[in-house]
Amino acid sequence: MKFCKSLLVVAILVANIFAQNKVGTTAADFLTIPVGARATAMGGAFVAYANDVTAAYYNPGALSKLSSSEFIASRTEWLVGTDHNWVGLVFKLDENNAFAISFNQLDYGEEEITTEQNPTGTGQFWDATDMAIGISYARNLTDRFSIGGTFKMIQSRIWNESASAFALDIGLVFDTQFDGLTLAMNISNFGTEMQLDGPDLFEPIDIDPSNAGNNQNISGQLETDQWELPLVFAVGLSYDVLKNSEWQFSVLTDANYPINTTPFVNVGGEIGWNDILFLRSGYSSLFEEDAEEGFTAGFGLQYNIAGFNLRVDYSYMDFGIFDNINRYGLSISF
Repeated sequence: MKFCKSLLVVAILVANIFAQNKVGTTAADFLTIPVGARATAMGGAFVAYANDVTAAYYNPGALSKLSSSEFIASRTEWLVGTDHNWVGLVFKLDENNAFAISFNQLDYGEEEITTEQNPTGTGQFWDATDMAIGISYARNLTDRFSIGGTFKMIQSRIWNESASAFALDIGLVFDTQFDGLTLAMNISNFGTEMQLDGPDLFEPIDIDPSNAGNNQNISGQLETDQWELPLVFAVGLSYDVLKNSEWQFSVLTDANYPINTTPFVNVGGEIGWNDILFLRSGYSSLFEEDAEEGFTAGFGLQYNIAGFNLRVDYSYMDFGIFDNINRYGLSISF
C-alpha cells in the first residue's frame, strides 16, 4: 500500500510535468544513453531488474537490495566515432543500506580547426565532452520496499565554452506478494537548467554605430539560451519465470516517458546457467516515433576467483541507419 500511494503521488506529479511536449528542447541528452553491457543487452529494460551497480543509473532504489559491494566499468562505441564510458562503485554499508558513486562520460574526441584562410587545418584542435558525477544512497524501508536517490553534478563542454547543472534521480522498488514479481519506478534528471558560457562569447560591440567618435570596441558578451535537462519517468516490471540452483530465467519490461521525445517501451530477458553463463536479448524503444534503436542481444561470463565474483559482459544493439552499437563491461563483486 505504501508503494502504491507513493506511485500515485509520483504519477500525478509526472502528468503535470509532461503535459507539454518539449521534443528537441533539452540539453545534456547524453544522460539518456543507456549504460552497462548487461542492461543494454536486455533492451535497457532494467528499472525493476536492476541488481548490479548500474542501478545507480536505472533505479537507485535497488542499490540497497544488492547482496554485496560491486565495481563496474563499461565502454561503448557510440554514434559517429564517439565513446561513451560509465564507471560505478557501490558499497553495502549493512543489510539495509548502500552507498554508491558513479561517473558518466560521452567523449566526442577532437578535430582540427579549419578556416577560410586555412581550409586544410590551422594546427589547432577543438574537442567536446559531456560528463556527470553521481552520488547515490538507498535504504530498505521494509523487506519488500526500498527507496533511493542519486545526486548528479553535470557538465557539458565544447572547446572553450561549458555549461553546468545539478540533478536528482529518485527510485522505488517493491517486491510484490507474487513470488518473483517486482514493480519499480524511477524519475531521473530532475534539476536545474543549463546555459553555455565562456571566453568565445565575448565580442567587441559598438553600442551606438550612428554616432561617430565613440568607442567601437566596448567588450560585450553574447547570451545563450537556457535549456532543461532530459527528464524521464519510467515504470518497470520484472518476473522470475524460473529460478533454481541451476537455471534462472527472467523477463522484464519498462515503460518510459521522456520529456524530450515520445513515450516508448523496452523489453528483454535473461537466461542464466549455474551463475556462470548468461544469455540475454531484448528490444529497445518500442512505439517511439522515428526510433532507430531496435533488437538487442548479448552474453555474460562470471567466475569466482579467490572470493571475488568476476563478470565480463558484451551487448549488441541494432541502431538502424547508424552503425551497430557494441558495449563491453567488466564487474567485480566483493
